[in-house]
Amino acid sequence: MRENIDERACELAAYITENKSTVRATARKFGVSKSTVHKDLTERLYYANRSLYDEVKDLLEYNKSQRHIRGGIATRKKYKGC
Repeated sequence: MRENIDERACELAAYITENKSTVRATARKFGVSKSTVHKDLTERLYYANRSLYDEVKDLLEYNKSQRHIRGGIATRKKYKGC
C-alpha cells in the first residue's frame, strides 16, 4: 500500500508542476481532498522523489504568496453583480 501512496504523490507533483496548478484544482482533478494533496506534496514526496519535491515546494510557495491577490479578485467578482 505504501508504494501506491508514493506513486500518487509523484503523480500529483507531476500534474501540479506541468499545469502550474493550485492544491484545490489538483484535488478536484484527482478526486481527493486538499489535505491529502497537501500532505502528499509536502511530506511524502520528500522521501519519494527529492528533485520533484524541490520543484513543487517552489511552486507552492509562489501560490501562497499570490493567494491574497486571488482572494481579492474572487471577492470583487462575487460582489460586482450586486
